[in-house]
Amino acid sequence: MGVWIDTDMGFDDIAAILVVMHADLPIDGISLVFGNTPLDQVRRNAAGAAKAFGWTVPIHGGREMPVMGQIETAQMILGDSGIPTAGLTLPDADEHPPSDAFTAMCHWLETAPAPRRILALGPLTNLAAVVLARPDLAARIDDLTWMGGGLTRGNHTASAEFNAFADPEAVAIVLSHNLPLRMVDLDFCRRVLAGPSEVLPIRDAGGTNAGLIADMLAGFIAIATSRGRSAMALYDPAAAAAFVRQDLVTFQSARIDMECAGGLTRGRTVVETRQTHGTFNAEFAADCEAVGVKNVVMDALLWEASKR
Repeated sequence: MGVWIDTDMGFDDIAAILVVMHADLPIDGISLVFGNTPLDQVRRNAAGAAKAFGWTVPIHGGREMPVMGQIETAQMILGDSGIPTAGLTLPDADEHPPSDAFTAMCHWLETAPAPRRILALGPLTNLAAVVLARPDLAARIDDLTWMGGGLTRGNHTASAEFNAFADPEAVAIVLSHNLPLRMVDLDFCRRVLAGPSEVLPIRDAGGTNAGLIADMLAGFIAIATSRGRSAMALYDPAAAAAFVRQDLVTFQSARIDMECAGGLTRGRTVVETRQTHGTFNAEFAADCEAVGVKNVVMDALLWEASKR
């Protein structure tokens, strides 16, 4: 089995990667895409995370612009670095030597043993590039789990979840090629919440990176508490938990379409669950054991925070 992670490398992306590592799934490669921040900052975050956590997985720079239009980031919410924190930050580190994500992903799809599984945590731009240029290789993907979309409402706009809004054309391209897409959307992730009380056990774990992980987790949770909410949805690590523990999640087949027109609904994922109203082309995470999913995430953070 081969695993590939496509990410815009914020804190919750880091937490998602730790979930996969804690599950002892071998990660063959990581590709970077714009999203939380412009790609240059994503690259710096990836280099800092690799240094802090001792990652040796090959990391490849990917797309810095969407398929169409201007770049949209989440810096308005996450700050310039894309990683809010209560104190400690990722260390400065030399960026990885330039390596093209498109070439690396194509090589992986050609050579990796089945099943070839991809966890996508940002805009789907890198995947769309492979689909358009090498549909023969894209057809070798056995599982594409994506944190994105929203069944009922958005977060970046009233209609659209951020990863979908950042490059809706990329989502439409992926959907149009009948890849085995599993969408882990906002509604699912909002069932898996972390509040301020989750930080202290991480801080007290005693490992080399306990303080760093605790401060980044606290900064992430503060996105919600600073806006009057009691807890923050664990977006990307919840998707990673669905990826590694499918027994905790119920996936449902559906027809998923992407709204690419301008205006108020751009980036909206339209999910049709009635077989009589459309040919199903994907699945979405419809239900879960929320406590179990949260435990998968927090266990992975504690595991990393306990390493000396």
